[in-house]
Amino acid sequence: MQIAPFSIARLPRIEFGKSVLARLPDLVRQYGKRVLLVTGSGSIESARQWQQLKEWLDLDGDTSFHVRITQEPSPAIVDETVNEYRDHAIDVIIGLGGGSVLDAAKAIAGLLRLKHSVMDFLEGVGPELPYPGPAVPFIAVPTTAGTGSEATKNAVLSVQGKDGFKKSFRDEQLVAEYALVDPELLATCPPELIAANGMDALTQLMESFVSLKANVFTDALAISGLRACRDGLPAWYHKSGDQQQAREAMAYASLISGINLAQTGLGSVHGLASPLGAFFPIPHGVVCGTLVSTATRINIDAMQQREPDNPALEKYARLATILCNRKFRERDDAYAALIKLLDDWTEGMQLKRLGAYGVQQQDFAHITRNSRGSSMKTNPIVLTDAEIERMLGERI
Repeated sequence: MQIAPFSIARLPRIEFGKSVLARLPDLVRQYGKRVLLVTGSGSIESARQWQQLKEWLDLDGDTSFHVRITQEPSPAIVDETVNEYRDHAIDVIIGLGGGSVLDAAKAIAGLLRLKHSVMDFLEGVGPELPYPGPAVPFIAVPTTAGTGSEATKNAVLSVQGKDGFKKSFRDEQLVAEYALVDPELLATCPPELIAANGMDALTQLMESFVSLKANVFTDALAISGLRACRDGLPAWYHKSGDQQQAREAMAYASLISGINLAQTGLGSVHGLASPLGAFFPIPHGVVCGTLVSTATRINIDAMQQREPDNPALEKYARLATILCNRKFRERDDAYAALIKLLDDWTEGMQLKRLGAYGVQQQDFAHITRNSRGSSMKTNPIVLTDAEIERMLGERI
C-alpha cells in the first residue's frame, strides 16, 4: 500500500467518555485559580451537573468569573468581554456550551493577554495581522454534538446583515489545551438542535472525506465518524433505541468532524454557509442540513460531466456504502441511494428551506460572489456560478 505524505495540525488533549466532566477541577488547577467560565444563554444552568460545577469552580467566590454568550459571537462581543476581563489576571478559560460558545471562548482566550481588537486578526476583513500570542490556556467542554469546535484552531465570528460577514480568527495557539467530551452533557438537547448540529457534523465528515486535502489518516477517522453518525443521529433525533449510545455516537462523530475539518478543509456546503449565515438569520446547522443532499448531487453531476476520473467519485460511492450500510453493484445506484438517504434525513428531521429565513432568488448572485472562501477551495471540483446558484435555487 502506497501512502502519500501528509501532515497533521496540532490537536487538543482529548478526554472522551461518560462523566469525564469530573476531571475538570484537576485540569483547571494545572493553570491556576482565576477562571473565566464562558457559557450560553442559560440552558446549561438547568442541567443536573450545574450546581456541582459551580462548587468546583467556586463561581460564588472572588476568583472565578462567569460570562454568558446569548447569540452568535460577533467581534464586538468578543472585544467587550476582553476589555472587561483583561485586567483580572485570568489563568484559564473554560468554554462550556455549543459551537458559538466555544468559538467565543477561544477568541477571548486568544486576546486577553494582548492589546488588540479581534478585528486585527480576523481573516478576510481588517489588516489580518499575524497573531503573536500568547493565548490564555483554554479548556473546551461541548454541550452539543455538531460543530467540532473543541478540536479546531478556528474561532468563527459574524456580523449579520446585507453587508455582514462570517469569518475566522485562526491560529494554532488558539487550540484548546484540553477537550472534555462528555456525552452526558448532551442529554438536554432539544430535537431542533439535535437535527441542525447533527447534520453539521455529518456534512463536515462527508466534505472532509472528499476534500482535495484528504489523506489516509483523515479518511480513516472520517469513516469511523460517519458510521457513528449513521447509527447515532436518527436514533437520537427520533428517540429510538439506546439513547445513551446514540448520544455517545454523536459526541464522537462531532469530535471527529472537528478534527478532520482542521486538517482537510471542507467543501461547497460550508462555502455557502459563510455568506448565508452572515446575510440571513439562518443557523449554521440548518444550512448544512438543507443543502447537503443537493450539494452532493451537484458535485457528482459536475464531476461526471467535466472530470469523470476525479477520485472523489469513488469516494462518494464509498459514502453511500457507509451511510446506507450496504454494497452497490453500480456507482450510479450508490449515488442515488446516498442522495435519497440525505433527502430522507433532511425531511425527516424537519430542516427548513432557505426561503424560511428570507433568502430569495434575487440574493443568489450576492451569496455566490461571497461563497468562494477557504471551504469552497477544497471542494473536490470547482463549481460554476450557475451550479452554485442552482444549489441555492433547489432549496429555496
